[in-house]
Amino acid sequence: MGVVKNLNFSLAVLIGFNHLLEEFYLQSVTDVSHLLHPLTRQQLIALAKNKQNSRDLAREKFIATFKKRRLEHLRKVLDQQSTKLLPLTPKELLIAGLFLYWGEGAKKRGTVSISNTDPRVVKFALYWMVEILKIPIEKVRVNLHVYKDMNVEEVIEFWSKKLDIPRSQFMKPYTKKTNRSGLSYKSFGHGTCRLYAGNTKISEEIAMAIKSIAEYYGEKSELFWYN
Repeated sequence: MGVVKNLNFSLAVLIGFNHLLEEFYLQSVTDVSHLLHPLTRQQLIALAKNKQNSRDLAREKFIATFKKRRLEHLRKVLDQQSTKLLPLTPKELLIAGLFLYWGEGAKKRGTVSISNTDPRVVKFALYWMVEILKIPIEKVRVNLHVYKDMNVEEVIEFWSKKLDIPRSQFMKPYTKKTNRSGLSYKSFGHGTCRLYAGNTKISEEIAMAIKSIAEYYGEKSELFWYN
């Protein structure tokens, strides 16, 4: 009885081994057939396109993953800075506006004026002028600089809504002779917005506040903006 069992087991092993040999043979024949019958030009082109598409998809996936991680990181930094800095006190807002004015403001006696192309900067400037400097918003005038290939009415409408200032407080826009389409740097696409209010007292206070900061942290000078 034991001999029969061993014989049956050996026969099963042999049959399985022969099956493996058969599979290997068939695979080998298939591989050789590919060598004997090379791909057509169209098949090679299609194969190359598939490989390129796979590379492109992998690259796009990598870029998307990288952007997602970067944005997640920046959101964390944003939350940290917001917790650390906000809300600003009136004094801190005054100082923030002074530094903005130092870079973007008009250096002319009797004039409080800030110009920029970034709507966020202009909105902060308006907030600073009205809430911190206490300039009545109805006293603020808006002057736009646009390119000749821009739709002036659309630009005025954009800034009027963005700043919540009626069109009656907008001065006639200044149209440049050049086209925006020819610029390598297109900015924000809404021209340059200038906020203006006439106030000699406040303009002098701004100038002397900036001068005091500059001299305290930099060097003293006899020069004034209004010499």
